[in-house]
Formats: sequence, C-alpha cells, structure tokens
Amino acid sequence: MSSISITYPTWMTEWMEAQEVILWGGADLRGFSTPMDRTGKGFPFAVSMAIPMDPQVMAGIQNGPNQKYADEYARVNKHINELSVALSDLIVHRGFRSKPLAASERTDFVNVKGDFPHKTAATRAGLGWVGRHCQLITRPFGPWIRLGTVFTDIELPCGPATEKSHCGHCTRCVEACPAKALKGNAWYPGLRRGEILDVQACDQWKKEHYSQYHKGHNCGICSAVCPYGLRVLKKRQTRADLCLA
Repeated sequence: MSSISITYPTWMTEWMEAQEVILWGGADLRGFSTPMDRTGKGFPFAVSMAIPMDPQVMAGIQNGPNQKYADEYARVNKHINELSVALSDLIVHRGFRSKPLAASERTDFVNVKGDFPHKTAATRAGLGWVGRHCQLITRPFGPWIRLGTVFTDIELPCGPATEKSHCGHCTRCVEACPAKALKGNAWYPGLRRGEILDVQACDQWKKEHYSQYHKGHNCGICSAVCPYGLRVLKKRQTRADLCLA
C-alpha cells in the first residue's frame, strides 16, 4: 500500500486536531490476529493514538508509585477510552467497520494481557519503539504516554513501521526495576514479550508492594527513570525558565 496515493480522511485529521491528539497514525495490521467484529471478521487496519501523561507526575515516581500517579493513570486511561469510542462511532457512522480497544484492560489474567497489544499497533504506525522496560518510547513524549487503538477497515496511510530500538546501550530501566523483571534485551519487531519482561515477576511485585494503587496494577518506576522521558521534563522546565526571563 502506498501512502502517496492514500491520505487520511479530512474529517479524521480535523477530529484529531479538535481533540488535541498530537501523536497518532495508521497501522497496517494485515497478517496479525485482531479482535473481531460482531460478524466474526477481524480488521486490516487500526488508528493508534499516544496520549501524554503529566511529566511532573511521571518524574515523581522514580522511587515508586504514589496517589498522584494512580490518579493520572486513571485520568488518561479514561480520556483514551472516551476518544476511542467516539472515533469508532464516527467511523461506523461513515459506513465502515470499527472497534475500539480499551486502555490497559486485562482480559487474560493468567498471561497478564489484553485482547491485542496496543504497542503492536503503535509500532506499526511508526509512533515509537519498545524500550527495554517493555513500554513504547516516543520522540515527543518519551515513554510517558498511554496508548489507544481503534480497529477499522478504512484503508489508511500507515507507518512506516518502526523496525528497531533506539535505546542504545542504556539500561537504566533494567537497573531500576525493583522486581528484577526486566531482562535487558533490545526490542525488535517480532521479539516476544517474554524476552524483554518477566510479566509474572512484575505483576507479583506490584500486587505485593503497591496493592493500594489500582489493586497492584501500577508501578511506573522503569518509565520514570527513562532518559527519553526525563528529557521531556527538562525541555518543559527550560521553556518555563525562558518565559520567566
């Protein structure tokens, strides 16, 4: 599929601008197993959205999660779900198939996963790469984001898909993980999650130590120490200093 001859529908780009969604794109999911619609058909494409978290809140959890982070996590997830449902409804209204994927929703409690990896759609859309902390890292916001995914059969300009990690030799997240759940491997497309993260060790640690935050679903330390995220905070502080000068 050539992105030269295919463009985003004007109504979609205008909707994203109106909703102040800065980082988004189309993902080609042909060849992937996606959730199905009511007729049992999967989806060839998806719209991936990355919604930023508050940098001050994220920088404040390098030693562990707190209530501000739990509240921000819930706020952004709620916003993503509202955006995803609204976009999906718009797509259906225009005569196409669509289905929103809930943010951070576990449907497989044994394997600790949802119906489809948001990160797969995001990397296929070219929004970023998966870091050693198993979180998506974006250029504008680092890993301090939450992801939304809306499946569709609209033929969209997609990607180009991200093909490699840009973490270099950095292992700060691996060293900071209190559960020792990160294995230190650099991501590439097709690498299994288990080669990056011991999800059971991560999940167990959170439940044992941070159960007061969304029943142990929150930690965030690995993302908080990521240089790509801290760079976002530094830029914001620099802009603030310039405004006060």
